[in-house]
Amino acid sequence: MFKYIKKYWYYAIWAPIFMIGEVCMDLLQPNYLSKIIDEGVNGIYNNGMPDVQIILTNGLIMIGLVILGGIFGVLSGVFANLCSQNFANDLRVDCFRKVMHLSFQQSDDFETGSLVTRITNDVTQIQNLVSLLIRGFVRTFMLFTGGIFCMLMLELSFGIVLSCSLPIVILFVFIFIRKASPKFKILQKKIDEVNSVLQENVAGARVVKAYVKEDYEENRFDKANTGLVGIQGYVLKLFSLMHPITNIILNLSIVAIIYVGGINIKANNGMTTGQIMAAITYISRILMAILNMANLFQTASRAQASSVRIKEILRALPIIKDGYFKEETESFGKIEFKNVSFSYPNQADVPVLKNLSFTIEGGQSVGILGSTGSGKSSLVHLIPRFYDASEGNILIDDIDIKDYSLEYLRSKISIALQKSELFSKTIYENIAFSYPSSAKEEVIEAAKIACADEFICAKEEGYYTLVAEKGMSLSGGQKQRMSIARAVLKPSEILILDDTTSALDMKTEANVLKNLNEKYKEKTKIIIAQRISSVRNADIIFVLEQGKIVDKGTHEELLKSSKIYQEIYSSQLKGVEIYE
Repeated sequence: MFKYIKKYWYYAIWAPIFMIGEVCMDLLQPNYLSKIIDEGVNGIYNNGMPDVQIILTNGLIMIGLVILGGIFGVLSGVFANLCSQNFANDLRVDCFRKVMHLSFQQSDDFETGSLVTRITNDVTQIQNLVSLLIRGFVRTFMLFTGGIFCMLMLELSFGIVLSCSLPIVILFVFIFIRKASPKFKILQKKIDEVNSVLQENVAGARVVKAYVKEDYEENRFDKANTGLVGIQGYVLKLFSLMHPITNIILNLSIVAIIYVGGINIKANNGMTTGQIMAAITYISRILMAILNMANLFQTASRAQASSVRIKEILRALPIIKDGYFKEETESFGKIEFKNVSFSYPNQADVPVLKNLSFTIEGGQSVGILGSTGSGKSSLVHLIPRFYDASEGNILIDDIDIKDYSLEYLRSKISIALQKSELFSKTIYENIAFSYPSSAKEEVIEAAKIACADEFICAKEEGYYTLVAEKGMSLSGGQKQRMSIARAVLKPSEILILDDTTSALDMKTEANVLKNLNEKYKEKTKIIIAQRISSVRNADIIFVLEQGKIVDKGTHEELLKSSKIYQEIYSSQLKGVEIYE
């Protein structure tokens, strides 16, 4: 983490310098208070007569010290906050950048709620520590050591009080810190759980309401929140005990100082009432410094737990390695699978795809048909390297996809995923997301190809209508058409539609597919579907079953040769009007 602070070293230096100035002002004040009491009020050098001039002069000096110390404190706070805020900003940006480059496998391992907590709450905990270290450590250390020095300079016998009170306070602080530290890691995990439940319920609010599960989800959130409150309560109870214990020791110390001072005054050892008052002020600041040190240790312990969690993100090595090939070459969109097998990382013993070998020529339209769980989506997720194949090779334009840089590889591919993900932006911005430099006419043309222009123009603000979070303001079919428009807008050699017409009626689906075939004859098109109507006009259709290609051919060929295809056709389209 030091590299993030190093960048703002000038703030990190000025903050403690000004804090030193503030503490010095604090340590000087008891001496002037002593003079006011001894020389001004008691008049020890004026035959016991009060001296108003000394009271006014030293009082004004104390006010000046307070003002100067306040200025130093404000400047220290400004520089400390500049350092900690910029530190946290850079750390948060790097964490987010790292999350954006995690593979699907790594994102699943961390879980969404945990990633949110780490980038927000965990970074804040470390930020608090940085701010506290820059200012609080200097202040605490100087008040502690400076207070002891100044107190002993007043009277060495006050050291007896210090030697009795300090070990007791330090012992209690040590016990509390030791008991609380292990709980901070648990505390952050409890925050993860709360965020996960919250995120799931906000995203799945319609499902919760549809099945009248509000009470169930409220109980689930209450359980997670109660766990968080329990851990927080335990920690807070521990540290809430420190203040009364410290106050008890402080008051006993004040009594002891008065007693020791009284003995010295009675013995006529040169002790004065002002010195006793100054000593009381010093011991108050010494004990408060120890309390502040406990708070510093508490913050450090919590930040340490957060730091470990942040480093897990920053040190996560990308599983999907970037290739070296990024040269602009003539592309045709040819795709070749050579003995490809695939299992999801956490389920290595359950193969999803088994020894697939096939070639898709550039410009071909390919349909992939199969039942749920047959491996259709897994197959196309391997092409842009969302996951890497467990065995075998995948080539695009005769180059292994692992040799491409990820950016260049994915620039060759447009994909509309099974789940239509939309952002809280305008319809125009959502479509243009794939190709921000496109002209407005190109965005509108893409929407027309996807049969989305009509419903967009029907809205009051047209293309500048704001889409609700996750597209909640749109129907399933509208979201799918926008997702298709976004995919076709991007200039690429390969277009993949991963079951993105499932929410469309057959007529609209036929029009979308017809537009794609007419407008993008040179583009390689892979259409994943469960309906024959989605793939019947493809140049070649692969029938996938349990991770294997069991049949392939055109629609007419498969109707004659494939029993599985015939069964699907009979169940879906027999007697149904087909839109060409």
